[in-house]
Amino acid sequence: MEFLVPIVVALIGGPIVILLQRSRKENATDHAAVFGILNQVFKHVEKIDDKLDNHILWHKRTTKKKEVK
Repeated sequence: MEFLVPIVVALIGGPIVILLQRSRKENATDHAAVFGILNQVFKHVEKIDDKLDNHILWHKRTTKKKEVK
């Protein structure tokens, strides 16, 4: 009867391990997709940051010119 224990464990544990492995693969795929989207957002935010910096500098320069006059 003891010889049945490993068989029962394999029959129960095997499908559980397979399901866990599948979910890990899906999770890695989802993380890769989210990382790609976040990378695009980061690039867009960097462009906006540069534009804002340039705009603020423009205001500082025009304000100094008005003060000199």
